[in-house]
Amino acid sequence: MESINFSVHQLETHPTKDVNDSHVNGNLTVVWRDWDNILPNHPKMVYLNTVNPHEIKGPHLHKNRTTHFCCIEGNLIIIVKDGEEFHEIKSDAKTPSLITVKNGIPAAILNPTSNISKVLVLADIAWKPNDNEMMNVDFENYDFKKWNTK
Repeated sequence: MESINFSVHQLETHPTKDVNDSHVNGNLTVVWRDWDNILPNHPKMVYLNTVNPHEIKGPHLHKNRTTHFCCIEGNLIIIVKDGEEFHEIKSDAKTPSLITVKNGIPAAILNPTSNISKVLVLADIAWKPNDNEMMNVDFENYDFKKWNTK
């Protein structure tokens, strides 16, 4: 899925092996490498964001910062308002993807489940206290209650 204002990239995953007997002991998921060129600007900040069960973060927009989301635990729905159209992007830890929302584009993250969800976030501009870079918005025509959120 891709638009001028947001995109979704499926991420590369590799099995990892035990050093003694070579049995598969997990996976390695590549979220970002500087030479992949899937991100227009190299990240300047990386952080972990958690979303409690049935909660919504946002909607808001970042005036200057482009944000990239990767669900690393649980399930999420990222709702992006692109013009007058709402896009619902489902993301979970089992099928890793990197969801990019450009600056100036409003979005909300919601957790439709009964477990905490964790999101790895990469941003092209680092957050600073009191930088007034984020603006809350209203998705007045969007029904958040359909996801059983608070």
